[in-house]
Formats: sequence, C-alpha cells, structure tokens
Amino acid sequence: QVQLEESGGGLVQAGGSLRLSCAASGRTYSVVHSGWFRQAPGKDREFVAALSWSVGSPRYADSVKGRFTISRDNAKNTMYLQMNSLKPEDTAVYYCAALTRGAHDYNYWGQGTQVTVSS
Repeated sequence: QVQLEESGGGLVQAGGSLRLSCAASGRTYSVVHSGWFRQAPGKDREFVAALSWSVGSPRYADSVKGRFTISRDNAKNTMYLQMNSLKPEDTAVYYCAALTRGAHDYNYWGQGTQVTVSS
C-alpha cells in the first residue's frame, strides 16, 4: 500500500503562485511514476503533470506548460507542483497519484487539495 497526502492548496489571486506538496508513505519503493491531476466543478478529471521516478523528462498538459513545474525530493518521498501565473481556469481540486511497479495505470490517489484562483 502507498498513502498519498496533498497539501498547499488555497485561495490566490490571478497571476499569483502556489506550491502543492504530495507526501508519500508506505511502500514507496514500489512507485515508478507519479503525477498531478485536477478536477474542476462539473468537469472530468484531467491530467496536469507527471514524472517518472527513474528516467525521463516530466510531462505537462498544454494548458499548464511553461507555468507549472513538477519535481520531487527523494529523501523526503515528496512530490511538488509549483504553479506560477495562475489563472481562474486553474481553479480545481488537485490530486496526486502514484503508479506502482506492475500496475497499468495510476493505482493510488491522494484525497485532493482545493486550489481557487480569483480574478
């Protein structure tokens, strides 16, 4: 089992910044890939960014490319999402997710953290 806990959400004005954190615990050695997703009211959950825990470059949704940066601190088993130049359309609940070795899709999810961007 892998437990994920997000933090860092809040209310920010358009143009501002926030940094989300996702702390992983449990069998973190089994995680091979992790990512951030978001879900706005009335909309489907959408991909935001992803990062391999071994090799490869991070991936971003076109809507956040150049504004958001995904990173991780191995020593702290924590993943981050630095969000700059926030827009009202970035308002959503943000979830971190992990994919463990042998899984075909993200199989662990956090509880989500609310990000609200005011205009």
